[in-house]
Amino acid sequence: MNSGTSELAWFKSSYSGSQGDSCVEIAIAEQAVHVRDSKDVARPAFAVGREGWGQFVRFASER
Repeated sequence: MNSGTSELAWFKSSYSGSQGDSCVEIAIAEQAVHVRDSKDVARPAFAVGREGWGQFVRFASER
């Protein structure tokens, strides 16, 4: 796991459903938004700058 990600507060979207499959979890930090696979939290997470995350969310919400 990436160092420094274990103490983050991770959460899933309310749209992820009750089964919990095919989801990602995110954790919002001061400088970045961290993203990981909800089914395998031991795998490394990746981080995106907050501005880049905002652009992604706007793009996805328009689809």
